Amino acid sequence: MKRVAVLMGGTSNEREVSLRSGGAVVSALQAEGLEVLPVILNKDSVEELPRDIEAVFLALHGGYGENGGVQHDLDQLSIPYTGPGVAASKLAMDKIATKRCLDAANLPTPPYEVLTNDMTSSSLPLPVVVKPPRDGSSVGISKVSEPSQWATALAEARSVDPLGEVLVERYIPGREWTVGVLGGKALPVVEIRAPNGWYGFKEKYTAGMTQYLFPEDEADVDRALLLTCQNVAVQAFHALGCRGVSRVDFRVTPEGQLFILEVNTLPGLTATSLLPKAAARAGESFGTLCVHLLSLAAHH
Repeated sequence: MKRVAVLMGGTSNEREVSLRSGGAVVSALQAEGLEVLPVILNKDSVEELPRDIEAVFLALHGGYGENGGVQHDLDQLSIPYTGPGVAASKLAMDKIATKRCLDAANLPTPPYEVLTNDMTSSSLPLPVVVKPPRDGSSVGISKVSEPSQWATALAEARSVDPLGEVLVERYIPGREWTVGVLGGKALPVVEIRAPNGWYGFKEKYTAGMTQYLFPEDEADVDRALLLTCQNVAVQAFHALGCRGVSRVDFRVTPEGQLFILEVNTLPGLTATSLLPKAAARAGESFGTLCVHLLSLAAHH
């Protein structure tokens, strides 16, 4: 595979992050000797895709890039692309549908409630996390610890979701872990240690603001828990029907109980992104990782 298009940009809230991911991927693949054609999308369409390409590397995040839209269009053209296919992408992009799928597979996820556009609070005890059901990169997400915070949190979440639906989850105290799944195999567990324990948009994309650690380096870490976390990540990957790559985010209580927060089908590939850090710990350089992801490209 030599002639590859890297799709980036797009129309979602994550456009700028996508451009950073795409730029990093273009440089890495060029350094690996591939002919790389950067394609910046400004609308939800693959009309501007160059001809005679052998594969598409998806560096899009959110919206059309991650909800099955671009995957459907590339399937129609019979062009292989990185990451999961249409059904898994559509499922993982919808946090409510994802939680129902995880429940059906008996995989642990925080207790939750779905609020329609006329509901102003949840029956779950505070604190809770309020999320728009169909967006990424922590856009519109907030924590509600006091009743007075409901109105602002719901307004922020609903400003992102066109249906006005809101997902409310019980807040799980503890550590934030994430596991990349590459070709059906788990990468090392990464811990996200954000200031004040909140990993929002600013904490994700501001270099140096958040610490990324490997729990396996801790002398007293529960090795069995790390392995369980990796196994559960792979189970979630398969439960949603993913292929290629995904990243599964967890909260881990002080008692060692795991809860899946979400499954990301097109994980970030920026300088601060989690998947490249985990791959590097497993001995895979960023360039090798990008080539590996391309080797897993497929279409229906």
